Amino acid sequence: MNTNWVFGFIVIVIIAAAILLLPLPSMMQWQSEFLERAFLCLLVSAGLCLWRVLRGPTAPDRAVAIDMLGILIVGFCAVLSIATGRDWYIDIGIAWALQSFIGIMALSKYLEGKEFDE
Repeated sequence: MNTNWVFGFIVIVIIAAAILLLPLPSMMQWQSEFLERAFLCLLVSAGLCLWRVLRGPTAPDRAVAIDMLGILIVGFCAVLSIATGRDWYIDIGIAWALQSFIGIMALSKYLEGKEFDE
């Protein structure tokens, strides 16, 4: 196995363990510790996706990272909806998911070399 994969796996395990096990000082008032940790997990995942967008060796890798980032934004909307009790975050998440799906489909057609009407 490649040493970069092992190092990356170890770093992700350490970050996940720190988020799940260590007491975290909060800048926001959360209703529960679960919501705070879910938000932090989503934040770390978004950072890793942005890193893959910047460092992705190929365009399809970047496209997949952008798609994952769209899914994480829907997760952020769900966590914020639960934490605040406002329904309009879910509406934003649904609209974002639809827009992300259409955008990724168009990008995949472009990367495949086909026209949009094929």
